[in-house]
Amino acid sequence: MKISSGIVGHEIGPDRQPIDKRWLMAYNAALGEVGEEAHPLFPVCYEWPATNALRVATGLQELNARLVHAQHDLVLHRKVVPGEILGVSARVVAATQRGPGAFVVFELIAKAGNETVSTTRYGMLYRGVTLEGGDRGSVDDPPKHDRELPTAGNFPVAATAGHVYTECARIWNPIHTDPEYARAAGLPGIILHGTATLALSVSQLTKNAKRVRCRFAGMVPMPSTLTVHASRVGDEILFETRDAKGKAVIERGRIG
Repeated sequence: MKISSGIVGHEIGPDRQPIDKRWLMAYNAALGEVGEEAHPLFPVCYEWPATNALRVATGLQELNARLVHAQHDLVLHRKVVPGEILGVSARVVAATQRGPGAFVVFELIAKAGNETVSTTRYGMLYRGVTLEGGDRGSVDDPPKHDRELPTAGNFPVAATAGHVYTECARIWNPIHTDPEYARAAGLPGIILHGTATLALSVSQLTKNAKRVRCRFAGMVPMPSTLTVHASRVGDEILFETRDAKGKAVIERGRIG
């Protein structure tokens, strides 16, 4: 299976996304929280339709079974508020060959009128896929931590978390809800969304963030218990999320 680096530069949008209280509160509820203020990770919700549309436009949707959400870099220019309508544009900004497969980066920009609300670089690894045409674009990998991180908190992941997050976030991928599909994709069973793991981890550390970035390092089965390790360094919080065996499922986490 192959991907052409010629997809770099392809873009779609803006995709129109009305934001309402119901959606904001539902996303918070999926994380065990209350209130209508937007969670720092809420942008993943309104970005999802544009992400899917760009996959379709580039033919990448045919390789969805090989897709792993590998990295995330979200910049919040301001919090989204209920009642506004966002326009979300998506563009392929990089495609590189890595050992496990082809690595593709989407950039998603959400605007309210002419005001930019959020910018995300969404890194995806297509396992076992070869990149044709050579590397194009640059990938800004999150830097490694230079210190040990103490325990900051832990949280349970319910057996139903994948279904609840799917419906409340409006982010559907059957590897998170359908055991048969997940096994056909080479997984041991359904796994929690990477963005859910990230949002739950961020909730352990702060209610406000201007930037959140990380590398996803492992799968989260359901049910399970995860532990967040963190340390404040200057204006940033460095964090890592680990499973019950102490293995990182999120690494190189940074909140600014």
